[in-house]
Amino acid sequence: MSVTAPVRMAFPRESVRDPFFDNAKFLAITLVVSGHLIEDLRDVPVAHAAYFYVYVFHMPLFIVLSGYLSRNFTFSSGKARKLISALAVPYVIFEVAYALPRLIMYGKLDISLLDPYYLTWFLMSLFLWRLSTPVWQQLRWPLAIAVGLSLVSGTSALPDELSMNRTFGLLPFYVLGLMLRPDHFAWLRRRAVRAAGAVTLAAGAAVALLVHTEVRTEWIRWRHANEAIGVDDLTGSLIRLGMLAAGALLVAAFLAVTPSRRTWYSGLGVATMYAYLLHGFVVKIAERFYGDWAVTPWGVAVVALSGVGLAAVLCTPPVRAVTRWAVEPRMSWAFTRLRRPA
Repeated sequence: MSVTAPVRMAFPRESVRDPFFDNAKFLAITLVVSGHLIEDLRDVPVAHAAYFYVYVFHMPLFIVLSGYLSRNFTFSSGKARKLISALAVPYVIFEVAYALPRLIMYGKLDISLLDPYYLTWFLMSLFLWRLSTPVWQQLRWPLAIAVGLSLVSGTSALPDELSMNRTFGLLPFYVLGLMLRPDHFAWLRRRAVRAAGAVTLAAGAAVALLVHTEVRTEWIRWRHANEAIGVDDLTGSLIRLGMLAAGALLVAAFLAVTPSRRTWYSGLGVATMYAYLLHGFVVKIAERFYGDWAVTPWGVAVVALSGVGLAAVLCTPPVRAVTRWAVEPRMSWAFTRLRRPA
């Protein structure tokens, strides 16, 4: 699955950051990286089960956090500039960058800025979700409407342009994030809730082991309509509703067990967009070197654990210094004062 997101997010300007969100983002990006690394090993049952389990909630987790941290988005000049420099420009850069290996290996240059390739879909969808923020903030039942749109989108053969299937299908998680308040996260940090979260995550893993061969992978990728997956709209809508509920439950459980204190990886959680956008290159290279050693349960475990190290390295200051021009381009030169009608 081409994926999140995950993602550099704008925080309110405060003298002290809450490490809880940085911890959650870093732990989530390790799931993304590890999930991509084992994607090519899914012939091993444990890898297939782990892939299925992680993909049920890892991008919903990033999307919920993105929504929560986008609550104050408006169309003011500063926010609009950040939208362009943090999402639009990196999207163009990495859409081109991920097309170059195909040119080198296959002699084929295929760039379509409207049809996201590989993991750039998240930048496209987040750009559209964030643009829609002021609308959701004024609706009376935003989450119900978002769920309705998600279900209806599965009944239509939406085009690949603008990542329409994922943009509409995963929309409820973004709107859910917009609706959350600090006291919701405070509730998740209660001891009893944290214990329940750990049990829920364990139970989810057990269920994934039991059903991963019975559920088509496309349901966790959100890329196609019901008909393309091979079910009627009623069945597809019920499955989609179940995937939304399962994703939301596991997101809550994951956040419940996320440490709220400062950890060794809290600082790395500030830069998860670097790991997200850069790890795809490493994954594509690594897949070419998988041998028989990797196609075993122990090999899968080693590859998955290496994803934690890779995610950490890609979030470090040296990597950020070298790649900042692409991930966080400084675009002040491209903007002027807000033009207002006379």
